[in-house]
Amino acid sequence: MDDVESDFNLKVVLVSFKQCLNEKEEVLLEHYLAGWRGLVRFLNSLGAIFSFISKDVVAKLQVMERLCGGPQRDHYCSLQSMVAYEVGNQLVDLERRSRHPDSGCRTVLRLHRALRWLQLFLEGLRTSPENARTATLCTDSYNASLAAYHPWIVRRAVTVAFCTLPSRKVFLEAMHVGSAEQAVAMLGEALPFIEHVYDVSQKLYAEHALLDLP
Repeated sequence: MDDVESDFNLKVVLVSFKQCLNEKEEVLLEHYLAGWRGLVRFLNSLGAIFSFISKDVVAKLQVMERLCGGPQRDHYCSLQSMVAYEVGNQLVDLERRSRHPDSGCRTVLRLHRALRWLQLFLEGLRTSPENARTATLCTDSYNASLAAYHPWIVRRAVTVAFCTLPSRKVFLEAMHVGSAEQAVAMLGEALPFIEHVYDVSQKLYAEHALLDLP
């Protein structure tokens, strides 16, 4: 898949998430998935440290690409139309995974949770001082988002891996938008769009009681 190549430019992600919401505040899945493909490139450019997340994300993107290109593709134009279709036709396993283990609702929920972690981490990078420890920033972001959904052994392994993260400067340079100052400025532009998409998705899932799908 192209989304595992190492090239990454934060501007690509900025444009994708900027285009995610239409005038009705519907989350357009084509742009949402394109934004995630850019984020995967960023994670992979940093080496194997984030592979536990990026590999899972790539698998989820493949599920969504099949649904968005399948016979029911008209129902997968936006997050709102997908939820209405799958919930209305009982295509979502609400209590335990059984008949619909890879529903769009469940798949996007996993992407949604990971997006929260990445949003918090990038915001930490943006607002932290030059000498901030990225391991601390990443662990705090993880504990405030994904950790609640992982078993103890995974949480332990992840937090140990975070201790090997490169410096804040290396992270900012990996965004390929120029100097550290330019990267921080670009984060300031990009993150509000990502946060808005997250908030709209969170509200939709809460309204349909989908935030705890197994």
